[in-house]
Amino acid sequence: MNSRPTSLPVNEPGAEAADAPLWPPVETTANAEMDLSVQHHLTSPHEAEHALGRMASLAMQLARIQGDGHHGLQGLRLESPQLVVFAADHGVADEGVSTSPQEATRQRVLNMLVGHSPVNALAAMHGVDLTLVDAGVASHIVLPPNTESQVPLLVRKIGYGTRNMVLAQAMSAAQARSALQAGMDVVRHLPGNVVGLSNIGVAGNASAAQLLSRLCGVPLADACGKDQAQDEVQAQRKLERLFAAASRHRKATAPLDVLAAMGGFEIGMLCGAMLQAASERRVVIVDGFVASAAALLARALVPAVADYLVFAHRSAEPGHRLLLIHLQAQPLLDMELRSSEGTGALLAWPLLLAAQRLLER
Repeated sequence: MNSRPTSLPVNEPGAEAADAPLWPPVETTANAEMDLSVQHHLTSPHEAEHALGRMASLAMQLARIQGDGHHGLQGLRLESPQLVVFAADHGVADEGVSTSPQEATRQRVLNMLVGHSPVNALAAMHGVDLTLVDAGVASHIVLPPNTESQVPLLVRKIGYGTRNMVLAQAMSAAQARSALQAGMDVVRHLPGNVVGLSNIGVAGNASAAQLLSRLCGVPLADACGKDQAQDEVQAQRKLERLFAAASRHRKATAPLDVLAAMGGFEIGMLCGAMLQAASERRVVIVDGFVASAAALLARALVPAVADYLVFAHRSAEPGHRLLLIHLQAQPLLDMELRSSEGTGALLAWPLLLAAQRLLER
């Protein structure tokens, strides 16, 4: 088993803190008047009904999120777009559930910081501000000598990777709450009214599969799927280890209990970020399988959050397709992407701009 520094200390809250709300209220965006206004605006007597297809649905969702019910479609804008990528390691990587070594998390973080990741190029192309958050990488993040970071790095490390879920809870209840609060705090300090959310982290898909299986009742074998890079022996071992973890934590059924038992620090922060963004009526672009698992968790905690979520793409991860079905979500793209890191969110961004332009015409 790989050695790992112990988790950072987290103070257990008292009874009063435990009973306090963990997140701000989120308003539903349902607005019949706005829907009618958008429908009339997008409908032309010379075009077939539903001519704009899902673009009309996207435009209507954006109008609902931004609209206050008093000023119609005037003044609706997507302002200061942000992309936040949360990075963390998972103790279950020790079980060989990923084809990538755990060190790959740190390397991907460094690549993004020095501007060598695909997401850096796309963010610059679209004028989207990029922020990287160390939610729980298993080592210190140190840039090479004489190298300047091209991306702001926020250190919100809950621990140096979660514990191995096969052997124990991935995190304590206090750490799970701290992750939610940290994600909320990150978004609270961002400008603009639209935020894309993604992740970096080896074995994050294993945690996402566990959340999908436990919260939606999807058989773990289906939620896990088979990585094309794994042979049959590797795939079977991965499934066996995840079954062992699921059995150990079979009593964890409530959303926050499942997060603590089998989740990740980045999943908790992604969930908190979604809750905060929705409470501020921001558009939330969800990128990839792990971020979608966080959306599943956020929706279980506060159902109205679903109104604010735009799912960027359907990844090549088999469980992601099933998760989107359970969320009743239609992703904007299906490009067979195998990594997240925000790439899918930025590829989908022009579609949001197009929907916004349709509202302005």
